Amino acid sequence: MTHHILKATKSTVHLGGFSHLLEPALTIDSGDTIDVETYTGYYIYDKAPPEFLTPEFVDICQNLAPERKIAAGPHLLTGPIYVQNAAPGDVLEVKLEAIAPRLPVGFNAIRSGWGALPQHFTQPALRFIPLDLVNNTAEFPSHSGIKIPLKPFFGILGVATPEDGRSSIPPGCYGGNIDNRELQAGSRVFLPVFVPGALFSIGDGHSAQGDGEVNVTAIETSMNGRIQITLRKDLQLTTPIAETPTDIITMGFAATLDAALELALKNMIDFLERFVNLTPEDAYVLCSLAVNFRITQVVNSPCKGVHGLLPKAILSPKISL
Repeated sequence: MTHHILKATKSTVHLGGFSHLLEPALTIDSGDTIDVETYTGYYIYDKAPPEFLTPEFVDICQNLAPERKIAAGPHLLTGPIYVQNAAPGDVLEVKLEAIAPRLPVGFNAIRSGWGALPQHFTQPALRFIPLDLVNNTAEFPSHSGIKIPLKPFFGILGVATPEDGRSSIPPGCYGGNIDNRELQAGSRVFLPVFVPGALFSIGDGHSAQGDGEVNVTAIETSMNGRIQITLRKDLQLTTPIAETPTDIITMGFAATLDAALELALKNMIDFLERFVNLTPEDAYVLCSLAVNFRITQVVNSPCKGVHGLLPKAILSPKISL
């Protein structure tokens, strides 16, 4: 097992989407660990305060090569990471060992035509929010006394597909812009592999977010992390699942919340059939009795997200993915 350091530079990041044609930023073996840097705010860097900017980030924003601008999404992603021997049909296990803001400020943006209430909040607005990294809080609004606990996570964890130039905005079977605030340090995410090497990318750091992410953004934050990537040829998945210290998580992404809920529910029933050996009917009943379904996000057009949380404490014997 090798430990790698993947810095975010103009040669190791890409903008706006995923592509199987991208040159990998790093090649690893299964089981390797990586200290990874990410940046956010490509399109607003010229409005940012000095503490939001580093020389490397400014260099990215001013000099990113055209071939690393993949699609129209706003996200800067670090990667892709090529995993040796990964093949379509395999699964990547991404263990999130550590996640921390790398700068003492993040931002929130309202974008015209986006969000849960686009007809009510029609004007764009950009706010930079200081982060108290000593006390692990952010005060918003400023001087209000309202202290938001920082619970950092990566909004985007995804792999490439045969489709070229796929936008970073909607999530899907490849992962991508999941925006699930449960996926904090100590969690594992399992992603189906679609192309040789998997070509995993990461970014869209969030210091704090409510379920729904209703105004389009969280506290968007340049983020550092330590991850471990393991190739799982013993698993077969068609959609991402995740495990936190307390829960198993299934996900549903669709054009409506009703459809996303239905997919998250079906995926949980499938999980309970395969890994807990329940009948479909018993699994359906258990979902009604013990699984908590929550809105992940409603703003990553055209896909809204719902996730189901199955408490691991109720399972006996314990399952292992």
